[in-house]
Amino acid sequence: MRAMRAETFSGYDGLKLVELPKPAIADGKVLVRMTAAGVTPLDHTILSGKFHGSKAPLILGNEGAGMVEMGGGTEFPVGSRVMFFGAYGAFEDGTDREWVAVRKEDLCLIPDNVEDVSAAGIPVAYLTAQVALTLAGFRAGKTVLAPAIGGSIGNAVTQLARALGAKHAISSTTNHAKAEQAKALGFNEVIDTSSEKLGDGVRRITGGHGADIVIDGIGGDVLSEELGALALEGRVITLGYSASRTTTIDVTNLIAPQAGIQGLNMFVQPKTAITSAWKVIVSLLKAGAIKPIVAKTFPLEEAPSALRYLVEGRPFGRVVLTI
Repeated sequence: MRAMRAETFSGYDGLKLVELPKPAIADGKVLVRMTAAGVTPLDHTILSGKFHGSKAPLILGNEGAGMVEMGGGTEFPVGSRVMFFGAYGAFEDGTDREWVAVRKEDLCLIPDNVEDVSAAGIPVAYLTAQVALTLAGFRAGKTVLAPAIGGSIGNAVTQLARALGAKHAISSTTNHAKAEQAKALGFNEVIDTSSEKLGDGVRRITGGHGADIVIDGIGGDVLSEELGALALEGRVITLGYSASRTTTIDVTNLIAPQAGIQGLNMFVQPKTAITSAWKVIVSLLKAGAIKPIVAKTFPLEEAPSALRYLVEGRPFGRVVLTI
């Protein structure tokens, strides 16, 4: 089978198209013929040698979609379309290949109204978003802030919060063109930080209330700014660091509103949390209340270009490999 493998963690040039044996299934795993794989910032972090625990050579990709070929039983019969997420592509070989042996508990049936390319970009973004919202104590009527409307987490959180009854589902962008694109797609509470500070935008939209919940996948100075936009007893869930791993915190932004900040690592979440999140996501997908946005697709052999486009092109929406 064809696979795109990181032979070394040395940047884009470390990715090579190789021929490998088709995986055998054992220990209750399910053989999935891949049709599409999501490209994520984690791929770049690993390929840059900046992720703990990953070892080369490694097939990247920790989410994807495909068709069950063997081992799915009555729950996932042969021919079923499935999507999944897990430790694939980080601590074991991932989804950037033609076949993957997947743990049955990681699988989710793809709704009939969702195409494989869209499904491949659902698991990481929407599972992370829903688990984060639950961890933060989200309920209808709350105000949610998730920066970076064009990014996977920011967009997924905004869509989920809006669909689940948030009073305000706020996001942001540093690019005026993206702000206009977001508006054209129906995202009407997006702060253009090229012309307005994040905290000022949140206070304007909320009438001075602030954000009850912040889901941060950016880190760096953005995280610091978010803390200044919190409402009384606000909650921040931090789960990414695409801007930077370091920031400066004004502790009074936590003390004055009696706010809290907590980290989220999706690789250590209990199965019950993932199962509950999938139920919410699938229901909303079937109803058309949320819809993944795919910016561009690339064939498997162009995986280095796909990752470069994601990281350097900063598109609005997901980047997906077709296999």
